[in-house]
Parts: sequence; structure tokens; C-alpha cells
Amino acid sequence: MAAKTKKAQFWRNPSYLESSTGIFLFFCAWGIWWAFYSLWLTDNLHMNNTQVGQIYSVNSAATLIIMFVYGVIQDELGVKRHLTILIATLAALVGPFVQFVYAPLMHTNLMLGALLGSVVLSAGFMSGCSLIEAVTERYSRKFGFEYGQSRAWGSFGYAIVALIGGMTFTVNPLINFWLGSLFGVGMLLVYAFWVPAEQKEEMQKESDPNEKTNPSLSDMIHVLGVPALWLLIVFMIFTNTFYTVFDQQMFPKYYAGLFSTVAQGTKVYGYLNSFQVFLESAMMGVVPVIMRKIGVRNSLLLGATVMFMRIGLCGLFHDPVLVSFVKLFHSIEVPLFSLPAFRYFTLHFNPKLSATLYMVGFQIASQVGQVLMSTPLGYLHDRVGDRPTFYTISLVVFIALIYGIFVLKRDNQQVDGDPFYTDKQLAAQGKSAA
Repeated sequence: MAAKTKKAQFWRNPSYLESSTGIFLFFCAWGIWWAFYSLWLTDNLHMNNTQVGQIYSVNSAATLIIMFVYGVIQDELGVKRHLTILIATLAALVGPFVQFVYAPLMHTNLMLGALLGSVVLSAGFMSGCSLIEAVTERYSRKFGFEYGQSRAWGSFGYAIVALIGGMTFTVNPLINFWLGSLFGVGMLLVYAFWVPAEQKEEMQKESDPNEKTNPSLSDMIHVLGVPALWLLIVFMIFTNTFYTVFDQQMFPKYYAGLFSTVAQGTKVYGYLNSFQVFLESAMMGVVPVIMRKIGVRNSLLLGATVMFMRIGLCGLFHDPVLVSFVKLFHSIEVPLFSLPAFRYFTLHFNPKLSATLYMVGFQIASQVGQVLMSTPLGYLHDRVGDRPTFYTISLVVFIALIYGIFVLKRDNQQVDGDPFYTDKQLAAQGKSAA
């Protein structure tokens, strides 16, 4: 096994530095346009909420297929970077693709444009995000650094570009896509050429047929038959799904409409989104502490509770100051879903299947929910408006929260992976050992 650097010395850990730089640039390349994607569809391509829902449904359908393929391939690849280089290449091409192919097609042949865009944007970004996160988490376990600390750099990058993107979007939205290409080039350079020595050693080891440790395809198929995974998938479909349905498909336009002009609202939304993701970056370091206090299962349930409150309160309040405050709940909600989800998989399942499990149990489940709910919720939004739609979504999340209380495995149940202990449990073990 590759030698591990002490986590306390993460700044001297070359794999931490490389992984953090790569995930930082990826979220810059994605966030500079993704944060304003629904606004671009409605304000620049003049789509209604139902059409926007259809676009998100098509994107999600492509994403769930590509995501599963990514997970299976990456678990077979181990620490090799073939897929991360592919994703970086697509990110580097997003600007010319949108300006010269995607946007013109959306004007002349909406469905063809949506289908082509769903493949390119999903392979490069929506599915790419999950793959980059899965690779970074695997590197953290193999090369001795805290995943949350590295993932925080992704949120930090998203925050920076959300601040920049709010200003450039009001000038010309295509600027945002071209800036995405610029960050994609930087990302491509990192993943193609920055390979620390311990990673080279691990790649050579995994390439040795006599020491093959990566899971087989039959192992991956077998895990799909585990009932505990499908119980978790249902929970994710009716909770984490709304990260995109509500936050990307509905909230930006709703928030911009709270101001005297949409342009002013869009600019303020960029500032708010940036500040919220800065907080999210900080919370990536705090959530591991929360997990050590209350456990993995309870952290996931806490994330669902925060989501239920946040969406419901957005329906209750219509003052931009209060809505802005509620939006900041998002900064703890995202880490409370992503970090405990990874740990849940490595706790209750084979850690060698972490990429496939994360793709299927967390990300693909969310995409299935988006395929099923984006269009009907967009239609509901057109028919009844903001407040009833937000209340409906909040109610669904609340029901899923109650369901999760009964079906999510406790941290000491079905431990088929790496055990997890809270600080209290570790202290008790230390006393008994003494």
C-alpha cells in the first residue's frame, strides 16, 4: 500500500496539493456558468419554467447513464486519471461548444440541442463533478489526507467564480462559458502533468497483474443487489434531488424577482451565492467534526432537516433580506449530504467500490429524482407560482426525512467497510483499554 503522509502535515502532502488544485479548478470551470444556467435559459434563450424543467430532465437522464459508466470504469482504473483528463478536456471546450453549437441549436431545434448538450455538459460537468469528487476521496484514503479539507477547495473555487460570474453574466452570459474553458485548461494541465511520486508508485502497483486489488465487474453488479443500498437510494431521490430542482431550476429566477429589476437581482444573487459557497467551503472542514460528535447516520438526517427548513422558509418569506439569510442554510446542507454520504458507503459497503457506490447511491439517485420531478415541478411552478411549489417540495423532503429515520443503517450496523467511531466512543475505548 502506498505510504501515507500524516494528516497533520497536509500542506506538505503532494497528493493533497495536487487533488485540491484539481478540484478547485474544476469547480471554477463549472461554477462560473452553472450558477447562472437557469437564468441563461429563461432570460437569454426565453424559455418558460416547463421548458427549463424539460432541459434539466434531459440533462439528468444523460447524467445518470454517464455517471454509472464513470463509476464502474473508475473503480476498475483505481487511481489512474484517464477519466479526469477526459473531463478536463471537455471543460476546456465548453466555451466554443456553447457559443457555436449548443446555443444556436437551442434556437433552431430545441430537442436536438438539449440532447447534444446533455451529453457534453453531463460528461464534462454534472457527471464529471461526481467523478472528480470520487477520485479525490479515493486519493484521500490512499495518500493520507482529509477529504473534507480537499473538497473545501472546490467550494472555495465555486464561491470565487460565483462572485465574478454575477458581474460578467450581466455583460454577456457567453463570457462565463469562455471563462469556464480557461479554468478547464488549467485543470487539464494539473491532471495530465502533475503526478506525485506516491501516485506513480500506486499506479504501477495497480498495473501489476500479480497484485490486482481493484474490484471486478461481478463485484460491482453484486453490490447492486444489496437491499440497504436501495433503501438509501430512495432516501436520496426524495432529498438530495432538490439540490438541483430547487436551487438551480427555481431559486435564481425567484430571488432575482424580489428586486426592483432582474439585472439588480441577478448581480446580488451572484454576491449572495458567492458568500454562501465561501461559508460552504468553511463548513467542509466543520462537518467532519460534526460527524465525530453525532455520527454518520445522524449527520445525513441533519442535512435533510436543514433542507426541509430552508426550502419551506423560502416559501414563507418574500423579503430579500430574510430570503438571503435562509439561502445561507445551504452552506451547511451541502457538506452534510456529500461528506457523510461518502463515509456511509465506506462504512457499510466495500470501500474498493466507493466510486460506483457514490455514483449509484448518491449522485445517480439524485439524477433519477430530477428526471422524474424536474418537468412536473416546473409545470407546477408555472401553474401555481413560487410559494405553493416550495411548500410542496419541503413537504416531500420532510416525508423522506421521516423515512430515513427508519431505514438508514446506524453506524454500528452492517459494518462491511471501515468502522466509524464518534469521539465519545473513542474516549470510552481508550478508558477500557487503560
